[in-house]
Amino acid sequence: MVVSEIEFQLGSDNASWTYEMWERLPNDGNRYEIIDGVLYMATVPGFSHGKVVVNLLRDIEFPLDRSGVAFGVMAPIGVVMPGSDPVVQPDFLLIRSERSSLIADDGRIRGVPDLIAEVLSTSHADYDVFTKRAAYARAGVPEYWILRPETRDVLVYTQPDATLADFTDVRRFDTDSELVSATLPIRVAVSALFEDAESIAVKE
Repeated sequence: MVVSEIEFQLGSDNASWTYEMWERLPNDGNRYEIIDGVLYMATVPGFSHGKVVVNLLRDIEFPLDRSGVAFGVMAPIGVVMPGSDPVVQPDFLLIRSERSSLIADDGRIRGVPDLIAEVLSTSHADYDVFTKRAAYARAGVPEYWILRPETRDVLVYTQPDATLADFTDVRRFDTDSELVSATLPIRVAVSALFEDAESIAVKE
């Protein structure tokens, strides 16, 4: 299968994709990921999506980096994790400073980040809510956030269970609340994470 055959669909029609094949994909502005051997493609996100990611950097990554607790990065970056060998490009992730060895010489992250956050896109919401959530749980990601611009709230998943391919604890933080991380020293007003982002649904 060539890339042109899947430009207008979310996932490939076979499950034979590998990391080596992923490395040969073009740098064409799209985001390519492999989960359970299926290649997924997402187009470039819109303004609202990008603004929420910038707010994550401002309110989460910068303070933790300055304090020496953790450092973060936003997509595009390749993350190779255990559990059916997924290759993903999360919107945002954090790695504790003492685990910097996860960054390989080729610039990829090889291992499990300490926190992953995805900004929900209504055009393919099931991908973040179900497909990627299951992959992150199997890999043992300690904390997974889904930020929902349309409702301006955050779903926080913790306690991954590889057997269930899911997280056993989920909490919702609405726009008037303070999000308190269960695994990292993070306290942030949810409203700040959606600051200056459009209130309409994100459509990519």
